[in-house]
Amino acid sequence: MLEKLDIRMTKSMIMKYICTFLVLIFTVSCIGSGDLYYQSLQKDQEIPSDKGQLDHSQWDQLLNKHVNEEGFVDYDGMEEDRSALKEYLTYLGTNPPQKSWSISEQFAYYINLYNAATVEIILENDQPGSIKDIGSTLNPVWIQDFIKVGKKDYSLADIEKSVLQKMGDPRIHFAINCASYSCPKLMNKAYTAENVDQMMDQAADDFVNSDKNDLTDPNHPKLSSIFKFYPSDFKAGGLSIIEYVNQYADNKINPGAELSYKDYDWSLNKQD
Repeated sequence: MLEKLDIRMTKSMIMKYICTFLVLIFTVSCIGSGDLYYQSLQKDQEIPSDKGQLDHSQWDQLLNKHVNEEGFVDYDGMEEDRSALKEYLTYLGTNPPQKSWSISEQFAYYINLYNAATVEIILENDQPGSIKDIGSTLNPVWIQDFIKVGKKDYSLADIEKSVLQKMGDPRIHFAINCASYSCPKLMNKAYTAENVDQMMDQAADDFVNSDKNDLTDPNHPKLSSIFKFYPSDFKAGGLSIIEYVNQYADNKINPGAELSYKDYDWSLNKQD
């Protein structure tokens, strides 16, 4: 009996160390070196639109052709047009962000880079049942360096946590897509310097009022686990989670409501 208990305790300690290790990896920033630059939003700053310098039309065509209104992806169709997807990723990689770029240009670049790279790694791994099936416990998909920007390779975690989150707009959590059912939907239109602010607003509105949240009971709403994953981002502007959600919710949550969170479905966001 004691031997079995010791084994269980040992396994528990190993998993604890693994989780701690992964947390440390995810919180390490790559900013300060390489080809990633970003400009943080100042307090109450809006994202101005501009014509931008980059051409995202190739990605826009792929999204329009292979992603439906619900955000589900025709990965077989994407596979047929994979050369165009690779060309677009190469285009982004050979046009790394510059400090002179407007903040709207930077937001559009990194959101599109994250989303296009996610589609590519799904195709590279033969459309697994879940993105979490890629890699291993110690080398999960999120920390694999497969995204070429300039002369260096980066991971999805680098783009999300070391750039987009630090830019200071929580709407990015609704704009980037992790190829899973419970993720905010992949828009079938590319982000650009001209439309990024409007599209992030639309993404937030669509997500909050989708079935990824259950707001039918204003006193006991069930929110997406995204709000549990990144609470500090949504509270950064001095709002509570409820106040943040209510900015977009058609059915408002009562201020004193008891929040609970829905289980996250990591199954692939593939069209039937």
